[in-house]
Amino acid sequence: MSPRPFVTVIDDDESVRESLPDLLNEFGFETAVFPSSEAFLLSEAFSKTECLILDVNMPGTTGPDLQRELRNQSRAIPIIFITARKDEGERASRMAHGAVECLFKPFSDTALLEALQTVFRHR
Repeated sequence: MSPRPFVTVIDDDESVRESLPDLLNEFGFETAVFPSSEAFLLSEAFSKTECLILDVNMPGTTGPDLQRELRNQSRAIPIIFITARKDEGERASRMAHGAVECLFKPFSDTALLEALQTVFRHR
C-alpha cells in the first residue's frame, strides 16, 4: 500500500486551519497546517509536501511570494490557491504563474477534491 499523499495547508485564518485537515483526511491525504509561509519554510513538512493549499493574502510572505520563493529554489510543489477576494484577475494571474487552481472562499468540497485529483492524477 502506498503512503497517503502529503498536503500542506497554509492560511492565516484559524477556521480554515481547523476545518481543512479533517476534510483532507476524509479524502485520504496526510496533512500539515501552518499559519504562515515562514513557519512552513522552517518546518519538516517543507521537504515532505506534495501539494500546497495556499492562501493568497496573508501578512508577511503572501501566497504569491511563497510561490516565487519555491520557484527560485527550484521546488516544483503543485499549488492550489485559496482566497476570500473574488477577483477573477487575481485568479487568472495565479493560474498563469503555474497554480493548479485558485478557489474562492467559501469553496465546495467537490471543487477542492477535483483540484487535488488534478494534482495527484499521474502519481
